Amino acid sequence: MSVEVKTFDKPDETRPFEGKGYADMVTVAGKTVECGHFEPGWRWSNNVKPIAGTESCEFSHLMYVLQGRMRIHMNDGSEQELTPGEVASILPGHDAEVVGDEECVALDFGEIAEYARHK
Repeated sequence: MSVEVKTFDKPDETRPFEGKGYADMVTVAGKTVECGHFEPGWRWSNNVKPIAGTESCEFSHLMYVLQGRMRIHMNDGSEQELTPGEVASILPGHDAEVVGDEECVALDFGEIAEYARHK
């Protein structure tokens, strides 16, 4: 097939976080893409760490923020806030949290095929 098309309206899989959101996943050309819905109050260490079983997020992300804001806390102590329209590369070894009272929605094109997958 020369063109493969999927939609987040009918994702291949939906992975619920431990409260406060979910990740819709589609796979095209063998690459997983996520549309994450992170509700106000979401924090990786509270809502995904129980699924991952690691001290910090060990996935690399290539994100595009559609709505809301998210603050990334790297293990080295650096921080970065992401806002709508921004594209970010996030290396493994971080925590993250939604900032404010608006849902953060972001597309992730990183190495996230196993992200938030319940075992």
